[in-house]
Amino acid sequence: MSAFSLIAKKADRFRARVLSERDFAKHLRQILHLLSGNFAASMVGLVAFALTARALGPADYGILALCFAFSRAIERLVSFQSWQPLIKFGAQAMENQRTEDLRRLLKFGFVLDVGAALVSWIVAVGLILFASPLVGIRPEVQTFALIYCSALPFQIAGMPTAVLRLFGGFATLAYSQVLGSLVRVLLCGIGLLAGWGLREFTFIWMGMQIISSMSMTVLAFLETRRRGYQNILTAPLTGITQSVPGLWRFALSANISLTIRSSANELDTLLVGYLADPTAAGLYHIAKRIGRMAQQAGVQVQTVVYPELSRLWATHSVSAFRRIVRQTQWLLLAAGICLIAVVSLTIKPLLLWTAGPQFIGAAPLVVVQAIAVVMVLNGSVLRSALLAMGRENAVLRSVLFSTLAFHLTAFALIPVIGPMGANIAHITMASLWMLAMLLPYRAHIADNAGANDTSGLG
Repeated sequence: MSAFSLIAKKADRFRARVLSERDFAKHLRQILHLLSGNFAASMVGLVAFALTARALGPADYGILALCFAFSRAIERLVSFQSWQPLIKFGAQAMENQRTEDLRRLLKFGFVLDVGAALVSWIVAVGLILFASPLVGIRPEVQTFALIYCSALPFQIAGMPTAVLRLFGGFATLAYSQVLGSLVRVLLCGIGLLAGWGLREFTFIWMGMQIISSMSMTVLAFLETRRRGYQNILTAPLTGITQSVPGLWRFALSANISLTIRSSANELDTLLVGYLADPTAAGLYHIAKRIGRMAQQAGVQVQTVVYPELSRLWATHSVSAFRRIVRQTQWLLLAAGICLIAVVSLTIKPLLLWTAGPQFIGAAPLVVVQAIAVVMVLNGSVLRSALLAMGRENAVLRSVLFSTLAFHLTAFALIPVIGPMGANIAHITMASLWMLAMLLPYRAHIADNAGANDTSGLG
């Protein structure tokens, strides 16, 4: 190879690296958009929870927490989470300028969302009326659970989420959450001053859940019109599985893994209420809500990263793909370490000033919850990478293995040490989940490294 050719090759590689860093800077700006909006919404949302906890006290707040947990668990277990296949195959359709396929995909996702929302409501009402003791819903919780579950038919989140992610509506997605959280805080503040009870607060939270979901759906349809994708609902669905091969296989596998994982992430509060009592469930829920602030931030990071990973893998840009995975993991790890340090130093005064002295027992739960959340955040990057690679079966196996470990640990520890047992079970699950995904990720990267790599970073 001549000196000129060698210099040209080095220059091309350097230019590719610079472009990659520019891409990451663009992703970082998008992430900061989402994180700032999400952090603001989370902080405002935490104020709403604090006002609710102060107004109701540990016992009634525990009942409301069980309503939250039951409704969310049914939604996660039954809903189809259509955003995953829509993003994966939608990114490919956009890359190849297949406009009609994208319209059909979006309608496909919307129909799935509506059907799943109705089924989840029917399942929830049926369980409350005929099998409530089996799902941790005690008699004193039934009426309030029925009220709160009225939000389920309106939970149409998959297709709107996919639209805002695919089209880069990150600011819209982030800051619309802030507005909804502010309205919720206003209503909770009025409720605290007026001396409202559990029934009124249940209606507040149920009503705001409906408004938030419907607002997101409207924003998504407005975004599709703005991008030139008209009349999504009139797009034909006939033959969609032929024009988008692998759609059902990917959708079913990815959703089965999410459903199994939800049995740990969404049923844990119900388990604490079932194996302990509603007051313990209330303390655990407070800790989980604070921990979820960080977890939601991680979800927003994936909002930026997952569509890009899908595009990179579709174009065989393996080195750029691996670089984004690595950079995102380091970003989340650094943020997570800072989170654990801040939580450890501030959680007791924070709980004292917000929820009140009755909830100070949740402080150690929050610290352990933060450790589990940081592990889950890093694992979520691997999950996005494996799904983008088309390795949904590896994700499913990792979820089966780690979720089984969660339930074994939770059932063994919660009766002995209370809600802390659920947090330890989450750490166990996160550790095994990360390991079970890391091995196939590395193996698949090694198999594809250098082969048809178009990123120029190899």
